[in-house]
Amino acid sequence: MAEPRAKRFEHAVSVDRDGRATAEGAALEMPASWAPEHLVLMGLVRCSLTSLRYHARRAGVSVQAEGSASSVVTKRDSDGRYAFVDVECRLDVALEPTPDETVVAELLGKAERDCFVGASLKPAPRYVWNVA
Repeated sequence: MAEPRAKRFEHAVSVDRDGRATAEGAALEMPASWAPEHLVLMGLVRCSLTSLRYHARRAGVSVQAEGSASSVVTKRDSDGRYAFVDVECRLDVALEPTPDETVVAELLGKAERDCFVGASLKPAPRYVWNVA
């Protein structure tokens, strides 16, 4: 019997000579003040919330949520290259119906584990969850 294949997700973006970005054919309006680091942080927040919603839906729980992220970029001690050296992701969530503490802890753990953006960052993000 053949080994099951992992799902494969492909994404593409383009940036033209004038700095206009498109993804999957749709334009993304970005203020000139946004740096690539802002996009990574936005991706971290969105991915974390998407992961939480996925696991919550499987547990029969609905989610209302918002979040923010911040980072520090400077030279790493290990190799002298500029990189993220600190990343924090803060998420405020309300769950309905309200699960017990054990289920909440499991959902948040799965959300962190399965956010591929967070899993791709070194150092790993520090998550701060505020569950109402």
